[in-house]
Amino acid sequence: MTTTAELLNTAAEQFPDEVVTEAHVRHLDLPDGAGRFALITLDNGFDHTKPTTFGPRSLARLDAALDQVEKEAADGEVTGVGITGKPFIFAVGADLKGVEVLREREHAKLIGEGGHAVFSRLGKLAVPTFAYYNGAAMGGGVEVGLHCSYRTVSKAVPAFSLPEVFLGLIPGWGGCTLLPNLVGPERAVSVIIENSLNQNKQLKGAQVYELGIADVLFEGADFLEESLRWTASVLNGKTDVVRPELDRGDAWDEAVRRGREIADSKVHGAAPAAYRALDIIDAARNGDLRQGFEAEDTALADLIMTGELRAGLYSFNLVQRRAKRPVGAPDKSLARPVNKVGVVGAGLMASQLALLFARRLEVPVVLTDIDQERVDKGVAYCHEEIDKLLLKGRVNQDKANRLKALVTGTLDKAAGFSDADFVIEAVFEEMGLKQKVFAEVEAVVPAEAILATNTSSLSVTEMASRLQHPERVVGFHFFNPVAILPLLEIVRGEQTDDASLATAFSVAKTLKKTAVLVKDAPAFVVNRVLTRFLGEVLRSIDEGTPVEVADRALAPLGLPMSPIVLLELVGPAVAHHVAGTLHAAFPNRFGVSENLGRVVEAGKRNLYTYDSGAPELDPEVAALFETGSTVLTEEQVRDRALDAIAQEIRLMLDEGVVAEAQDVDLCLITGAGWPFHLGGITPYLDREGVSERVTGEKFLENGVASVPA
Repeated sequence: MTTTAELLNTAAEQFPDEVVTEAHVRHLDLPDGAGRFALITLDNGFDHTKPTTFGPRSLARLDAALDQVEKEAADGEVTGVGITGKPFIFAVGADLKGVEVLREREHAKLIGEGGHAVFSRLGKLAVPTFAYYNGAAMGGGVEVGLHCSYRTVSKAVPAFSLPEVFLGLIPGWGGCTLLPNLVGPERAVSVIIENSLNQNKQLKGAQVYELGIADVLFEGADFLEESLRWTASVLNGKTDVVRPELDRGDAWDEAVRRGREIADSKVHGAAPAAYRALDIIDAARNGDLRQGFEAEDTALADLIMTGELRAGLYSFNLVQRRAKRPVGAPDKSLARPVNKVGVVGAGLMASQLALLFARRLEVPVVLTDIDQERVDKGVAYCHEEIDKLLLKGRVNQDKANRLKALVTGTLDKAAGFSDADFVIEAVFEEMGLKQKVFAEVEAVVPAEAILATNTSSLSVTEMASRLQHPERVVGFHFFNPVAILPLLEIVRGEQTDDASLATAFSVAKTLKKTAVLVKDAPAFVVNRVLTRFLGEVLRSIDEGTPVEVADRALAPLGLPMSPIVLLELVGPAVAHHVAGTLHAAFPNRFGVSENLGRVVEAGKRNLYTYDSGAPELDPEVAALFETGSTVLTEEQVRDRALDAIAQEIRLMLDEGVVAEAQDVDLCLITGAGWPFHLGGITPYLDREGVSERVTGEKFLENGVASVPA
């Protein structure tokens, strides 16, 4: 029979670059005569901002520590065993860098078996075991604590989650089996499925306690000391931890059913991880831990070898690494300070921008517009949103007062912008109007002030062409809603200089946005891709395909919304305008739907009605449509759309719109909410053979978002 040490040694051969986490054992005497206690501390030796992870060698270190405390427990030398992390970080799970290089299913299964072999020892010791969640805990970091008898959590914990389903895995070191048996299936589904698929939503320490994952909640300042006092009271019998009885019948069925509804609404069956996790949660009602752990091992082995998981890890790396080091950004030392911001326009988009600049930069922000009513409305919007933050406890009263004082409005650009360092326009998408606005602004701002445009499709170069200093104009394209979507497309015009660009990237970082450098090309990245694919769907409708058939065509991809719902979100008028811009630039590839034009002319903002509870084509919209007789199947519509996306991305890369395919994917993930399991889009196009069929080659090298050959 293979020992745990042998298992981990074999697994370690597949993880050559693991950052090893040590497991240090120290002994202390508990208060109130509760005896001698063994405390294991996880620490990877890095500074306290670096996460602690588990790879095979790290698991081996923990296994060795457990050898020591197991003997001490058996000999009566300790009355209990605890596990905690270095300051501010408990542990954040498996070493994903090692997982993504695995080539064989048997090696993938070793990872699951190794984690179970080590973690489950905590539940088998001769003395009670305690997990002290002192900081961020994710994935395996959460699961190691679930194997313990008791858990405490700090109020200061900023992030606690089981994010595996978000990436394309399952909580496979006990999470799917232990959590529902601890807190019940309803809460387990919320943590494992709902939170994970809700853009990897994190729990705070107090929420961990409220859910029943932890038995007690302590302040961060003296968390470990209080946890040890509580531990002593448990060991002395002074504190009795009572957990509720679980309904293992109808309530369990209902929780699993709800989980499947959530998975269907988020991934539409396009990614298997959520469904595998739900199967294990469903089976966990029998309380058979061994059976559950074996099912987790099998699911991990299967999922690690899928394209969805590799695409998920690729997406994770894009968001966590590439996003923090924008490709092509100038030396940050060239950036100029920004101590005041001007916003031209006071509509909804402009007001959202003003609020964001005030909150993140904490500098004065001045809005202007064509009349006082609009200006007042924009300022009022910002003040009302700040009041909402106050009510939610996101800011205190002093901070709310300061932020509201920062946002003001004026009709006089000269008075408002004379000392502004950064002015952004968010007026109607019409070139002549934007050129006029920039000319007015240039006349009153300081010589080195940056002029930014939030244009979604127009040429930044043309916009700057009539200015005396076009070198200080930069595209600064946000996505709606501004506070939620992370992407910021930073567009370099033909004459934009490095100092202006560096300032733009510096501001983006302070705004906590994911900045991607984009060439000045029609519609840049996200809108160009979305317009091309949406154009193919609309073309199929115009030719005669029923709206509901065309709208379902992309469902197998698991996109965040269907094409028609996306069209409604963007707004038919905006979508029609962008399509017109791209048609003018690339008439052979981008069409303009006459039916959509009729919808816009009629002033309709929605194509669907929801009176029946389900989306149905609005009869008034249907009456506007003039269609042909060519009826396509869902598969044919989907093939058209995917072929068009592949062609457009290849052309964008050939044109140098962005540096690499990775930037296209990063833009789609952070600007359009496209799912991790697609890897944005290019890994999916490669995996499905679309890339080679359309362009003759794959977008990514072997192993980048796929199982290495």
